[in-house]
Formats: sequence, C-alpha cells, structure tokens
Amino acid sequence: MASIYKDISLDARPDDVWAAVRDYGAVHQRLAPGFVTDCKLDGDSRIVTFANGNVAREVLVTMDEARKRLVYAVASERVKQHSASIQIVADGDNRSRMIWITDVLPNEIAPYIDGQMELGAAAMQRNFRRDAA
Repeated sequence: MASIYKDISLDARPDDVWAAVRDYGAVHQRLAPGFVTDCKLDGDSRIVTFANGNVAREVLVTMDEARKRLVYAVASERVKQHSASIQIVADGDNRSRMIWITDVLPNEIAPYIDGQMELGAAAMQRNFRRDAA
C-alpha cells in the first residue's frame, strides 16, 4: 500500500484552520476553494467535485476535536483502498501545520493522488494567506 505524506505550512492559527477542516460540507468554500469546486453532504459522506471534474464520495470516519484530527475514506470502484487523515498542529503563535496522510491501493494510483494532494495543499496555502480576506 502506498502512503503519501504532506506536511503543509499554513499562515493561520490552528483553531481557524481546524474550523475550516471540521466544516465537512464546506471544503469547497472554507478549506480548498478552487481545488474543490462543489461539495454536498449525504449522511456521513460528502460528495466532492474537484476542479479537474472528478467526483468522489468521502465517508467521514472520525472527527477528533481534542486532537484537531479528521479521518475520511473514499468509496470508489477505481481504488481498492483510500483512507486519509488530516491533523492540525500549532507552528508558533499564529501559524499551523497540516499533516495530511493518505494510504491508497493500488500502488499505481499513488502518483495521481500525490499530484492531487499537492494541488490541494497549494489551494489551502492560498486560502489561508494573511492578505487573503
């Protein structure tokens, strides 16, 4: 199984980043606008539309408020296994780090997932810039 690890520096307080992460149905508005173009809640899942046109059903596995950690899994016919965790940690007084880890099978899809995570990370960094109101 391929594991993809991203350590993303964000120019925002951990509580502010966590508020966006935990707003599970607003990923397209609060967390990664531009990378995610639409999101609709369906029970414990969200149907996410990405900028490249792909659509994924992401099932909420757990949301740990104390640890600022969210885990989701993707239900798809194209991938055998896809689970991801996002954890927000402080990086000084007014900055955060997002630790985003995805485990995926088959291994051959890992380069695509890695590229998508890079695009998502860039969107989040733009979103949390101090000069972006």
